[in-house]
Amino acid sequence: MTTFADLGLSQKVLNAVTDAGYTIPTPIQAGAIPHALQRRDICGIAQTGTGKTASFVLPMLTLLEKGRARARMPRTLILEPTRELAAQVAENFEKYGKNHKLNVALLIGGVSFEEQDRKLERGADVLICTPGRLLDHCERGKLLMTGVEILVIDEADRMLDMGFIPDIERIAKMIPFTRQTLFFSATMPPEIQKLADRFLQNPERIEVAKPSSTAKTVTQRLVAAHNKDYEKRAVLRELIKAQDDLKNAIIFCNRKKDVADLFRSLERHGFSVGALHGDMDQRSRTTMLAGFKDNQITLLVASDVAARGLDIPDVSHVFNFDVPIHSEDYVHRIGRTGRAGRSGRAFTIVTKSDSKYLDAIEKLIGEKIEWENGDLSALPAAMESHDSDRGGRKGGRDRGGKDRNRGSRHEQPAAVAAAPQQQEKQIVTEEASVEAVLENTKSERRSDKKNQPANNRGRERRVNPANDDNRDRRRYRDHDDGPTPVGFGDDIPAFMLIVANAAK
Repeated sequence: MTTFADLGLSQKVLNAVTDAGYTIPTPIQAGAIPHALQRRDICGIAQTGTGKTASFVLPMLTLLEKGRARARMPRTLILEPTRELAAQVAENFEKYGKNHKLNVALLIGGVSFEEQDRKLERGADVLICTPGRLLDHCERGKLLMTGVEILVIDEADRMLDMGFIPDIERIAKMIPFTRQTLFFSATMPPEIQKLADRFLQNPERIEVAKPSSTAKTVTQRLVAAHNKDYEKRAVLRELIKAQDDLKNAIIFCNRKKDVADLFRSLERHGFSVGALHGDMDQRSRTTMLAGFKDNQITLLVASDVAARGLDIPDVSHVFNFDVPIHSEDYVHRIGRTGRAGRSGRAFTIVTKSDSKYLDAIEKLIGEKIEWENGDLSALPAAMESHDSDRGGRKGGRDRGGKDRNRGSRHEQPAAVAAAPQQQEKQIVTEEASVEAVLENTKSERRSDKKNQPANNRGRERRVNPANDDNRDRRRYRDHDDGPTPVGFGDDIPAFMLIVANAAK
């Protein structure tokens, strides 16, 4: 059996690995580390949670033992798609590089430029960053990239598939052509592979698992639900309560707005919950993630910013509140559980509108996912009223302004439905009644205005008429579904009942 001592790593690195409690490398580590030490370009593909980060951290530490970095000229560069993943790689260098005196600089957004500049002034042996912040420093004249010996592009498919291609190309032109380039990812679709080949020179391809396959330690299930968000939330709550072995869980949503809405809903129902998405400032994101890792928070509602590479070893469950639009994201999401040989469970809530996304996921992973309690055809009738999430209120609007209770829109009074067939006598009577009502209203207003003191006239006009509405909005702003009237509701003004006479 291969051990870390057989891979050619330095003694300092081996001591740190042993202190961390590891003796046997994972397949991706055993395949990639020897080639990396030979300064070969590598394209590594393996399931998430199999130790890809150590596959480039350990050989880099060994290669960096010789030489020192100069001010503003980093020796190695690691590009990451998210701030959290960049910070996690920095933690790996601290753990495995404790016997080295290397300067590690972390350049990510949400942190002061001045603090990062001071680290660059001292010289960075290892530069870990997101592409945007790296280019910011370069444009400010704070970095010279001509001394980079090793370039690592982590989560390569996401880096190239999320609009980072122009940034990666700009950065690659700043780095010597003779550099060593390492690509690592859990998925590598053919079209992305073509782009990756532009940055690799005669690479060694290390593929220890079928691309886009899921870990066998994760039990996957589908849960049917109706399209309405309030019903999906009810299904999610029941699903969480039904898990006897739930220690902690990550709940994924497709949109940042949905993350905030679901977080507030679960919090109101008494769950220990936190939120993580890209619009949060860096300090809040770091604090929230640390609280989840330390088991201060049981549930973490997150966007796909948490789907890539985050190493939280003991996550027992993953819930997909939304089916991911990009099928590759499914592999990364459920890869947050079942890591390092542990078992995990992943549940995906599916509605009828998600069918095409589900088909794409099953085609990608090459297997059919089992349903937990029957498929979509076995769904019971939709709820007529909202659950306790709404506090018993009916009506309201769903996300995007779609009416949750459309009955009031379609169930119009019989007088309106029968209006085109009414006799002319009835029409004349209605017109007369409307004119009488309008005339009475005008006379009342004239009387009120006449009796009003001079210094009070017009005062009501100066008062902001939106105040009451604003107070109502603030009252329901944090509720899942505030009661919003649909049009005129069931009360149709009299003038709406008048049938226009085209002959006149």
